Amino acid sequence: MSCPYAETLLPVLGRRGFVMAKKKSRILYIKQFLEEQTDEAHPATINDIMLYLSDKDIPASRKTIAQGIDMLIDAGVDVVCNKSRSNEYFFGERHFEIPELKLLIDASQASRFLTAKRSRTLIDKLLALTSRYQAESFANGLYLSQQVKSKNETAYISADLLLTAINTKHRVRFMYYEYTPDKKKKYKHKRRIYEFSPWAFVWNNDSYYIIGHSENHGKDISFRVDRIAAPKLTDIPAVPAPKDFNLADYVKSVFQMYDGKMLDVTLKCENAMMKTIIDRFGEDVKTNIADPKHFYAKVSVSASKTFYGWIFGMDGAITIESPDEAVDAYKAMLIKAKTFVPE
Repeated sequence: MSCPYAETLLPVLGRRGFVMAKKKSRILYIKQFLEEQTDEAHPATINDIMLYLSDKDIPASRKTIAQGIDMLIDAGVDVVCNKSRSNEYFFGERHFEIPELKLLIDASQASRFLTAKRSRTLIDKLLALTSRYQAESFANGLYLSQQVKSKNETAYISADLLLTAINTKHRVRFMYYEYTPDKKKKYKHKRRIYEFSPWAFVWNNDSYYIIGHSENHGKDISFRVDRIAAPKLTDIPAVPAPKDFNLADYVKSVFQMYDGKMLDVTLKCENAMMKTIIDRFGEDVKTNIADPKHFYAKVSVSASKTFYGWIFGMDGAITIESPDEAVDAYKAMLIKAKTFVPE
């Protein structure tokens, strides 16, 4: 096999320069081979590397390959040598360790924000970061067909534009849609154009949100990225986030329970519910013992339908102790739902 660029390179480099270029590319091909074809369980000999280079029409000898490996090691590439009758080499430390790569692949696979096509593309890129043997073992465990996935291919593009807006500190304009009872898209407020200053992304409950300031609402608000339509980047400077804006606090108070009036609520919980309270409100949540079977948790929440629905889902294991405003709102919600409320 001959180099396809030989006729172009020879007049420019000359015979000697062309040979030097081939020698330099040899090191890159050695690195490529070790990255793609080896791991701890699948080391390769110098003979294996020679065959690979021969297929690429790269001149090499045992000596030049050994020299190339030494140069890679000197440059900081983690090439590991197993000392044996015939030295065996494999690519050691990579950008991601196997458990890290597994987590990223699983997250991409499970993400409802990404379409099946986008998930597959992203997973393929992640698999390219390891050896073909490890990639094959990962691929055998992938199962995308039954996952609930987004069908909105443009959400990925919207996320990219919003990230650009955050980095350049500019506003964006877009429309926003919801669904009708017959599952048709319906643009909110008759195709109203929202003007928005994005500050940060948040992943919550399998959905991707953008947080920032909405000119239309006159306040800080969040939008689901996959519900954004026809986004456009403007030249208008974004409204900066307040100096006291804390993303973690925002997520705890608004995102986890959605938008409603902020209240300091005391919850009475069965002892077995401690992990549920910590999962929802964090390890810093204030608690104290109520009786041998219960404890109190004092939390600051957005008192919304979502919060009351969460309480209802606890089936009496978590109840609202105070304030009366929250207790009365919860009872009214139950009555409206035609649910029996004991006196």
